[in-house]
Amino acid sequence: MSGTRERPDASGHFGPYGGRYIPETLFAASEELAQAYEALKGDESFKNELASALREFAGRPTPLFHAERLSDRVGASVYLKREDLCHTGAHKINNAVGQVLVAKRLKKKRVVAETGAGQHGVAVATVCARVGLPCVVYMGKTDMERQAPNVERMRLLGAEVRSVSSGNATLKEATSEAIRDWVTNVESTYYLLGSAVGMHPYPAMVRDFQRVIGDETIAQITHAEGRLPDLVVACVGGGSNAIGMFAPFLERKERVRMVGVEAGGSGRDDRRHAASLSRGSRGILHGALQYLLQDDDGQILETHSISAGLDYPGVGPEHAYLKDAGLVEYTAVSDEEALSAFRTLAALEGILPALESAHAIAYLLKHSASEAELIVVNLSGRGDKDLGIVANVQL
Repeated sequence: MSGTRERPDASGHFGPYGGRYIPETLFAASEELAQAYEALKGDESFKNELASALREFAGRPTPLFHAERLSDRVGASVYLKREDLCHTGAHKINNAVGQVLVAKRLKKKRVVAETGAGQHGVAVATVCARVGLPCVVYMGKTDMERQAPNVERMRLLGAEVRSVSSGNATLKEATSEAIRDWVTNVESTYYLLGSAVGMHPYPAMVRDFQRVIGDETIAQITHAEGRLPDLVVACVGGGSNAIGMFAPFLERKERVRMVGVEAGGSGRDDRRHAASLSRGSRGILHGALQYLLQDDDGQILETHSISAGLDYPGVGPEHAYLKDAGLVEYTAVSDEEALSAFRTLAALEGILPALESAHAIAYLLKHSASEAELIVVNLSGRGDKDLGIVANVQL
């Protein structure tokens, strides 16, 4: 099976996807970041500092939990990779810890970030508080309303949260505003992007900081079961938790089936969804060629998902490559299915999953499993932030 350490190429492409479709004002900053990150990857002091921060601050390794009652329901042996038990409640802390260390090495004076569900924003605010860097987080007005607890957490951690009301007022618009801030303040500012999207080197850098998920999973499932799983499942919005889980498996000689689950929204084949890979086409957004939800004129369509973290019209370029190469399968589940899965996991295992993660659980509940099948689901975050939505949603 093709590995991931050779991807992207020197120009930041995963096959045709990715690259740098950016204004000249950003090219020098992105090249500085690419060169600095390439050097840091081989720097033992950087790797040791990162490992220490992940262990002592983020709380790694996270457990691989055998979900016995869920296994009985599905008819197979199911393990959950418990990223919800990371500090701040989601996998986002892995990347935030890594990138803020890069920002420090580059001697940047402030950090800007975007957030959808708020978990990346909370993670960035947390690590910036830890190292004493001022932090501005851009968040869509719609997301601020449906993720109010995370907005308050960011502010308590010292971040300035700036509301974005243009367009659909969700993650796409927040990302655009964060990039505008970076362009304006490029000498002093580090842009801490939260998913495996955007211009080179972000897709590879975020993947590398998140691959700790898959590396730990391989060691843990091999210890518990003596072999690799038959199936690995993760939700996909921008794609950071999924690529972090999938990347180490892609480097193994043994073939493991991998499924990425997107937000199917209303469940009908209309425009009320965020399933870029399942229902999109090639286009450029935020500096990279990828699969997009766009009209015939190339205009970005508004998206919809019950989960703020999946409500994005594009996807990481490496996921686009993996789809075309047939190395990972991508599908979508509806809002209603995700909400049902949220409640099912709570009742069966005493775990409240993030609504993003509930999409992966929903796929599992629909999966035709065999008794001998061994399955791992990446539980990318906890669902405390979504309780208001779950209690009040009207589908």
